[in-house]
Amino acid sequence: MSSPLPAAVTLPPEKQWFTRDRFGLFIHWGLYSLHAQGEWNISRKEADFDGYQKYFDHFEPDLFDPRDWARRARAAGMRYSVITAKHHDGFCLWDTKHTDWKVTNTPFRRDIIREWTEAFRAEGLRVGLYYSLIDWKHPDFTIDIFHPQRNAANVAELNARRDMGRYRDYMKAQVRELLTDYGRIDDLFLDFGYAKQSYRGLPGKGPVDWDSEGLTALVKSLQPDILVNNRLGLLDRLADYYTPERFVPESPPTRDGRPVPWCAAFTSSETWGYTRDDQVWKSTHQLIQILVSMVSMGGNLLMNVGPNGRGELEPRAREALQGYADWMALHSRAIHGCGYSPFKPPADCRFTQNGRRLYLHMFSWPFLHLHIPGLGGKVEYAQLLNDASEIRILRSGEHIAGDGEGLQGLDRKPIPDDTLTLILPPRKPPVEVPVIELFLKE
Repeated sequence: MSSPLPAAVTLPPEKQWFTRDRFGLFIHWGLYSLHAQGEWNISRKEADFDGYQKYFDHFEPDLFDPRDWARRARAAGMRYSVITAKHHDGFCLWDTKHTDWKVTNTPFRRDIIREWTEAFRAEGLRVGLYYSLIDWKHPDFTIDIFHPQRNAANVAELNARRDMGRYRDYMKAQVRELLTDYGRIDDLFLDFGYAKQSYRGLPGKGPVDWDSEGLTALVKSLQPDILVNNRLGLLDRLADYYTPERFVPESPPTRDGRPVPWCAAFTSSETWGYTRDDQVWKSTHQLIQILVSMVSMGGNLLMNVGPNGRGELEPRAREALQGYADWMALHSRAIHGCGYSPFKPPADCRFTQNGRRLYLHMFSWPFLHLHIPGLGGKVEYAQLLNDASEIRILRSGEHIAGDGEGLQGLDRKPIPDDTLTLILPPRKPPVEVPVIELFLKE
């Protein structure tokens, strides 16, 4: 048995849905879906917004069907979703009163956030909004390390005419709009601070630039039960949860030695926004491994898809969600309501646990026997979760069938009393990642 973790930092009761639901859908969608090279392309290429205007003029996602997205997310076992209301290019997917750079001024003319929140709530999913603290389009957002104009010869002159105070007012006005006009919002994913980074004398941005305390106070005054992530830079005081991105931590994130609520954001392909030529798509096995790995450490997973310019989830994105759906249809109780287990799993396996039910997720299928130190005498029953077929437990004093043949004259080592030995079917069950449900003794 591993050493149990110290008592975790817990969310208040009205927010504990987050650590029960465990699995959500992230959606990156905007003008960048038309140029189909990812959401950071304008920064990477140091492009100007004159060239970006053509995407605004031709944004007409006639295949946008948020009900279809919501049904696919629910079938995949996802319990909540977050969509990019505004990304770093400043383009707004709602009918904001504070800029003309918004979806209702494109040929599409519809308020995407309104339609999306209604569709996802109708499917029983909680809704969250991603709001970029960065805004490369806004005339008062000062040029910095990530800004497309960071290498402009007259960058100092350009910045002298910009006023972050005015930008903060704009940002707060938009956040107020989103949290006032669209019903209950369960999660606000703010992105992101980089105060310790600089470039050619241009400082990064952090809590002072965002007025993180004032912004958080505004958010909580408008929606007291909302969750807010840690990317405002207020790690130790006001953040509800932490957000590692596109990596599996070696151990649960902690603060002052105590595990904290957290959610890893991951892409199903290589990029967040739709990229037509992206060939780096994760297999169903990888996608399930990522989900299981996060929950096994007491975390959540927010898995991303990027709809294309017509508003459709392309076949590879649909395939990723269907892979989750097929597996979660049989294994959701090993994810929802589960978290970290103090027991140490065998190699190439992970444990999740919900009370007396311990779930062994097997990334590879061993032949016939599986030995688990630390669980000897602690399990009353075992079964495959996909079909509830019994997995036989080798009891103390029993011998593995045939273990004496070929070992004549050699010492046979008995299985230690503290080791649980399971007798497995010789053939892997017909599921991507088999799960054995272990019922612990009281």
